[in-house]
Amino acid sequence: MGKRARRRSGELAGQRAGELRAPTSTYSDPEAGELELRGSLTPRARAEYAAVLTGGSDREDAWQRAVELLFERLAVAWTIAGVRTDSQRELLGRYRLASATERRFVRESLRTHLAEHFPDVEAP
Repeated sequence: MGKRARRRSGELAGQRAGELRAPTSTYSDPEAGELELRGSLTPRARAEYAAVLTGGSDREDAWQRAVELLFERLAVAWTIAGVRTDSQRELLGRYRLASATERRFVRESLRTHLAEHFPDVEAP
């Protein structure tokens, strides 16, 4: 097997040579499916989230954007009705089209996840 083939086989498995993967946690709900969240959040993402959460004059809009930003940074996969979505672009699109029940599940999952893994980050 040549160097290029070895690299490709590693990329297909989801890892490049030497790439570390953050642990993930899975949260389930009978109606909203199963959400897998990443166990790491970069300092830059934390700062961006804090800035968005404090927002300006419109707190509700800032809160919605903060939840979406956290979802975008932490979501690894979301399985609903047996259909797994794991592309970042598709995950964000799926979140934006989510029902009220699904959004509530995502918020509760994010709050639980932050409390367990990032106690220094304010939950939305």
